[in-house]
Amino acid sequence: MASASAQCLPTEIICSICKDTFTDPATIRCGHRFCTPCLCLLWEDAPTVTCCPVCKAASPKMDLKSTILAKKHIRSTGNSVICQLPGSAKQMCRTHQVIKLYFCEADKSLLCLFCSRSTGHATHEHYSVVQVAEHYREHLLMQMKSIWKKKQENQRNIKKVTNTFRAWEGFINLRLVMIRAEYPKVCQYLQEEKQKHLEMLAIEGTVIFQRLNRNVARMIHMGKLLRKTYEELKEMCLKADVDMLQGVEDTMKRSQLMQLYIPQPLDPQLSTWTITGMLERLNSFRVYITLDGKIRNGCVPLIEALRRLQCGPVDRDVPWDAACPENTPTWGAQTFTAGKHYWEVDVGNSGDWVIGLCKESWTSRNDMLLNSEDIFLLLCVSKDGHFSLFSTFPFLPHYIQRPQGYIGVFLDYECGMISFINVARGSLICNFLSRSFSFPLRPFIWCGPK
Repeated sequence: MASASAQCLPTEIICSICKDTFTDPATIRCGHRFCTPCLCLLWEDAPTVTCCPVCKAASPKMDLKSTILAKKHIRSTGNSVICQLPGSAKQMCRTHQVIKLYFCEADKSLLCLFCSRSTGHATHEHYSVVQVAEHYREHLLMQMKSIWKKKQENQRNIKKVTNTFRAWEGFINLRLVMIRAEYPKVCQYLQEEKQKHLEMLAIEGTVIFQRLNRNVARMIHMGKLLRKTYEELKEMCLKADVDMLQGVEDTMKRSQLMQLYIPQPLDPQLSTWTITGMLERLNSFRVYITLDGKIRNGCVPLIEALRRLQCGPVDRDVPWDAACPENTPTWGAQTFTAGKHYWEVDVGNSGDWVIGLCKESWTSRNDMLLNSEDIFLLLCVSKDGHFSLFSTFPFLPHYIQRPQGYIGVFLDYECGMISFINVARGSLICNFLSRSFSFPLRPFIWCGPK
């Protein structure tokens, strides 16, 4: 709703959304100009294709980094008109019956010229009301920018945790299946351990599921609070100088305090459980893999896909040298067409690696992708200090702690099973169950810097 002062202003400095003077004006593609906060709030829940509120022409969503800037020439025009309006009771000095044009920094009060020279204020620093109000408006705009960035970050976090939340039950069910499949291979006396493991896994899965649910709820609630605070800051910007100065510091303190308590997305990880006797049993099928230096298939699409998982949108244009040894995958010299085989690969402290088995025919091709069939890989991807585990095919995330050092790989060709083992913990990372192999399988290894 338009303020009283806005009715006296030229139409070229009036926002057609809020019907008030521009607050941080921005011009969109069609040429119409609006308040940046008005467009932010109007387009927040808009579909991908947004349009001008006046002419309905399609216009891309704004880049706040380039638009949250104070337009001093519009601000000064607005102030020159506002200052011509009759003074309110708050602006009039009761003692001298003149307009208060000065602001005392010491006691945060408005003064007229005569009061500013009085004994009680003569030693204080005084500034014009317009100058102080403009200073606080600049700070309000910066707070609005910060609040909006936090709100966008919160929205991205909601999407991230919501996706995890939706997939969590399916992951826990899959995890239960994998654990159940591992224990029949162990002696009968391990049944008690198996039951305890499954019970604790189910309990831990439920607890983390509830934490994910609460995490989403907190971020949704924070999103509402951030929007409310953003609107309060916008309303404060539109107030007359005198009214704004009465409450601007409290409003800004609340805004700053809220930004300190933005909830972060939960990174769920299940505890690692040692399976008694598993390593001893697997070591009875131990083989030692040698690398075939003659195979020069770089599997560039696969490693590029891994790199896209590592990098954000800002980093994807960084040059990448496929010929660098750290970027070159290697193949095992052996192929397997029958039997049980177990070997270990040292990934050290590397946060980026791929190990597993692939169909022999992939050694002569160069179009392997993460969603390619007949590849059975475990991937570790690092980004911003966080580590994620995935397996292919199909491409699935695994919410467990990142293994370090040696990773064991076990192949049971006849049973159609491939397992990945955390050697240091003696625990199962994941396994491929009920696969049907009718082709030679060759080990595949790629490891980033350790």
